Amino acid sequence: MFTRKTASALLSSLIAAALAACLAACGGEQRTLIQNKGSDTLVNVAQAWAEAYQTVHPGVVVAVSGGGSGTGIAAVINGTVDIANSSREIEPDEIALAEKNGQHPVQHVVGYDALAIFLHADNPIDEMTIAQLKDIYVDGGSVTQWTDLGVEVPGCKDQEIVVVSRQNNSGTYAYFREAVLGAADYRLGTRDMHGSKDVVDLVEKTPCAIGYSGLAYATDHVKMPCVATATGADCVKPTVTTAVDGSYPIARPLFMYTNGEPTGEIGAYMDWIKSDEGQCIILEKGYAPYTDVSCG
Repeated sequence: MFTRKTASALLSSLIAAALAACLAACGGEQRTLIQNKGSDTLVNVAQAWAEAYQTVHPGVVVAVSGGGSGTGIAAVINGTVDIANSSREIEPDEIALAEKNGQHPVQHVVGYDALAIFLHADNPIDEMTIAQLKDIYVDGGSVTQWTDLGVEVPGCKDQEIVVVSRQNNSGTYAYFREAVLGAADYRLGTRDMHGSKDVVDLVEKTPCAIGYSGLAYATDHVKMPCVATATGADCVKPTVTTAVDGSYPIARPLFMYTNGEPTGEIGAYMDWIKSDEGQCIILEKGYAPYTDVSCG
């Protein structure tokens, strides 16, 4: 079946093929093509990096596509990408498979992200705990209606919670499962969205819904409650600052993976991403830089 995910993957492949063809056939100076694939959390900032870098180094074209962290890591394992974006760490079995294929993944931390909880704008909840989130999302959890949390959501007819998640090839899905569910299974019947923006869009239009996604995808049309590690603990809002200092309980590093220590044009690009110029771009996009930066 031809789905939106299939169409997106096909479009990304066609764009990459067109870029490669142009590099081979177009006149002018010789250009280098860097293939960059993976995390939907990082795709917007990766595209911004690619566009900005071409103004700095016109001889380098970075072709960016999403598809999820699992897609990027699979491409590293198979040796079909130069840089993989991921919002989760590569797994030991994935490293072993890569090594078997002659690939040697090297991890680079390029920023930090607060994984925000999104509610409909009319939802009266301002604070949530990790335990409450687990009870909503985990298989067999006890919270299935908003009234179980002592509230009624306007416009939510039967008060049944619409649980919005990500697809299982997403690093965001994997991180939330580990950090909130304690590696337990998600409940059956979650609405699994392909991209981070899709999560926010659905929550915005659905009074009964709750979702999670990267802070950079927040809009003025959804609500983000603060999150506490336990009842009575400090409730912390998701922000760039709380992601950096670790006070927000669902904050995570963002990664890029290369085959070995990057050299040549790939090494130069990774160095630029980690420079003030590259890190100021990730800050502008709503993520936390991996180190202190000075932005004009």
